[in-house]
Amino acid sequence: MEKPDPGRGQRRTLPAFARWWPAALAAWGLTLALLVGADGSPGWQVLRVAVVLAVTAAAAWLWARTRLPGGAAAVVCGTVGVAVGIAIGIRYLAVDGASWRAMAGLLQLATGLVLLIMGAVRTLSRVGRPWWKIAAGLALALAVVLVLWNMTPALVATNVPPIPAGGDGPADFGLAAREVHFAAVDGTDLFAWYIPSVNGAALVLRHGSGSTGSSVLPQAKVLAGHGYGVLVTDARGHGRSGGRAMDFGWYGDGDISAAVTFLEAQPEVDAGRIGVVGMSMGGEEALGAAAGDPRVAAVVAEGATGRTDADKSWLPEVYGARGRIQLGLEWIEYSLADLLTSASKPIALADAAGAAAPRPVLLIVAGEVEDEAHAADHIRRKAPQSVSVWTVDGAGHTGGLSAAPAEWESTVIGFLDASLARP
Repeated sequence: MEKPDPGRGQRRTLPAFARWWPAALAAWGLTLALLVGADGSPGWQVLRVAVVLAVTAAAAWLWARTRLPGGAAAVVCGTVGVAVGIAIGIRYLAVDGASWRAMAGLLQLATGLVLLIMGAVRTLSRVGRPWWKIAAGLALALAVVLVLWNMTPALVATNVPPIPAGGDGPADFGLAAREVHFAAVDGTDLFAWYIPSVNGAALVLRHGSGSTGSSVLPQAKVLAGHGYGVLVTDARGHGRSGGRAMDFGWYGDGDISAAVTFLEAQPEVDAGRIGVVGMSMGGEEALGAAAGDPRVAAVVAEGATGRTDADKSWLPEVYGARGRIQLGLEWIEYSLADLLTSASKPIALADAAGAAAPRPVLLIVAGEVEDEAHAADHIRRKAPQSVSVWTVDGAGHTGGLSAAPAEWESTVIGFLDASLARP
């Protein structure tokens, strides 16, 4: 008697929407290839596109030949599609409108969901007992959530849509500034407003991720009011600066060094009296720049918490087992981000403070954000003689000036006057 064809039997058990598989996988592979091949050097673009197409072909082969590996391949492809769709499609649509990246990202989200559902159905069809099927389904859902939890932030940080220039300018704060451009080490054109120095000292002023120099004009007004020259920069990919943004600020150290070079060339600035003031990402960049550039004489970093997993090494000390688990997840997230960007993973903030010593560093901590205090304590332990910490009671993240304006002014200006005094 002729034996039944297992392949045909398996195919009959699949739901009707299985016929969508070729179209969904093809759309997934083509849109992902388009997205990953849009940036970088020609050689790197070709390599990334080739990898995506090879993965697509392998997934198609597995689906056609095997049930469990084919279902698993669909789940993997679908999970990647959902993460890319959230990080690029939805975010680009919100910031950049109906651009081609937004549309490609949304197609990734749609095809990812189809592949994820089809893969889950096919994988779970191998489980016979209802209770085992429920348990396996929950385990699969948990695995997908954990992958998305780590993959999506890495994709968000390394695929940032152009951040539009802010509406406010220096004139809105009574500041006389001129628009300037200077080149980063890699040639990227960077934009800033420059308020000339009166007292011979000057500062690079850096904003946080997702904003522009407009967001730190209140701080610029305080600093300029005491005679400091202030270079209010737009980070790369933000506002009117060129290049590609990166939410973890991994390009910022070198870009700040380029800003210091600009300030050195200004005739009214004493080359040995240049500092950096940064908010959030900008504060983290300021610490990193000071570690690698001895021309940075002092740093004020407000809301600096971490831009690599090494910056979170205090988590187990504070939160025990939960902290160790979170640290492991942070390692996955930042390692993935390292693979997704051409920027190099930067020095840890604590090591940066140690490398910058004995040059002084002031860390400003929001009283309402507990983890900022833990991060600041971790950084200070590396260089206790040169790092000081000021906690602003009642302040939120980077909200020191708005929560305590008089105290912020006296503390920051007092620190800068002492750190950048004439020799």
